[in-house]
Amino acid sequence: MFEIQANKTIQEKLHILADAAKYDVACTSSGVDRKGKEGMLGNARSCGICHSFASDGRCISLLKILMTNHCIYDCKYCVNRVSNDVKRATFTPEEICELTIEFYKRNYIEGLFLSSGVIRDPAYTMEQICITLQLLRTKYRFNGYIHVKTIPGAPDELLAAAGFLADRISVNLELPTAESLKKLAPNKSFQTIMTPMGKVRDTIAETRTLIGKDARMERSLGNRYLPGSIFGKEQLRLTGAQSNGGGSLWKKAASFAPATQDTWKPRAFAPAGQSTQMIIGASDESDYTLVQTTQKLYQNYDLKRVFYSAYIPVNEDSALPSLATPVPLLREHRLYQADWLLRFYGFQADELLSEERPNFNVRMDPKCDWAIRHLEQFPIEVQTASYDTLLRVPGIGPKSAGRIVKARRYGHLEFDHLKKMGVVLKRAHYFITCGGRMMYKIPIEEQYITRQLIGEHAKENWQVEHKEEEYKQLSFFDAQGVFGVPN
Repeated sequence: MFEIQANKTIQEKLHILADAAKYDVACTSSGVDRKGKEGMLGNARSCGICHSFASDGRCISLLKILMTNHCIYDCKYCVNRVSNDVKRATFTPEEICELTIEFYKRNYIEGLFLSSGVIRDPAYTMEQICITLQLLRTKYRFNGYIHVKTIPGAPDELLAAAGFLADRISVNLELPTAESLKKLAPNKSFQTIMTPMGKVRDTIAETRTLIGKDARMERSLGNRYLPGSIFGKEQLRLTGAQSNGGGSLWKKAASFAPATQDTWKPRAFAPAGQSTQMIIGASDESDYTLVQTTQKLYQNYDLKRVFYSAYIPVNEDSALPSLATPVPLLREHRLYQADWLLRFYGFQADELLSEERPNFNVRMDPKCDWAIRHLEQFPIEVQTASYDTLLRVPGIGPKSAGRIVKARRYGHLEFDHLKKMGVVLKRAHYFITCGGRMMYKIPIEEQYITRQLIGEHAKENWQVEHKEEEYKQLSFFDAQGVFGVPN
C-alpha cells in the first residue's frame, strides 16, 4: 500500500530517490530555447543546460530524482522492483517543487529530470507527476527546463497534460524486443509503450504544423537515407490524421489548462521532443538488433534521442547476467557512436552490421570498423570526393567535410590543410589521398590497418572502461557542507 512517509526529512528522501534515479538516462542538453519572462523564474537554452560544478569539477545540470521508488512492478533488472528489500521513499508534489526552486536559486541546477516508480497504478502515478509539474509552472512560476518520464498505461489526458507542462517527455522502451520485455518485465508490454510514443509523435507533428513549422523535428543527415519513413525525403507536413498509427492527443492536450488564478498559458506541446531509453546487456540481443530497433524508432517516431543504459548487475536472477558481470560501458559507447552515424552520417543499420557480423568490434569505433570492412572503396581523393563520401572516412565529420568541399574550390589541398580543417589524420590518412598520393606509404590491408587503429583507440578504450569504476551517481552530497538541502 502506497503511503507518504511523514517520518523522513526531505534530505533523507533526496538521498534515497536521487540515488535510485541513476539508472534513468537524462538528456545533457535542453534542445529548446525559451527566454525569461517577467514574474517567472528561469529560462532554457537549446545549446545546453550545464552551468555549475561540484567541488571535484563534475557538472551538475539537472535535479535528477524519482518521485518515488515504490513500485508495483517486478521488472527483473530494476533495483526498485517490488520484490526487492530496499529503502523506500516518496516525495510529495510540493517537496519536489521546493527542492527544484531552492536548488535553482542556488545555481546548482538548470532544470528538473523527473521519473518515478509505479505506485497504486499508472494513472495515479502519472496524475501525481502532472500535479507536480502544474505546481511548478503555476504556483512556483518555474520557467526552466523540465524532462519527465511518462508512465506507460496512463490515460491520454495525463499524457497530454505532461506534454504541455514539460519540455521533453520520454516513454522508455527498456528492452529492444517484445520477447525480452516479456521475459524481464512481465508487467509491461510493447503495446503500452509504443502506443503513447506514437500519440506523442503525432501531437508534436500536429502542433508544429499548426504554427507553420515542419512536422518532423529531426532533420539530420541520417534521416535522408531512411527508406519507407512516414515522413520521407520531402519532410511532409503531417497531422495526426495523416500519420500511420497512435492517434493525436491534440484535442485532449489543447483542452488542458491548469487551474490558476493568473494568465499563465500552456506552452507548446513537448517543444524539446521525445526520447526513449534501452538497457544494454540485461538481455542477449546483438548490437545488430539494437541498431535496427534504434533506426526504426528514429524513422517512425521522430525521436530526439535514443539513450542507451549499460546494465548494472544489481539483482540476482537466473534470467539476468551474474552479479560479477562487468558493466558493458565500452559496448554502450560504441552504440552511441553508431547512433551518431545513423543520425548524422547517412549510414543505415544494415551497413554497419549484419546477421553474419552482428556485433561491433568494441576495440574500435564503428566508423573505422565499417571502413576496414570496405577497403575496396578506399582510398578516396579529397579533391574530388562528394560530401557524402567524405563523411564515410574515419576522422572526417560533417564540419570538416563541409570545409573540404568549400576550400577545394579555391585551390589544391594538402594534408596540412586538412589538419587545420579539423580532420583527424591519425585515422583518416589510411583512407584518403591528396592529389593522388597518400600521407605515408602504407599497405591497404585489413589486418595491418586494424592493428594500427586498435592501437590508436587503446587510450580512449581504457578511459571508457574505467571511467565508472564505482559507477557512482552524480551527487549533491559529494561536496560536504557546500550544497545546503532545504528541510
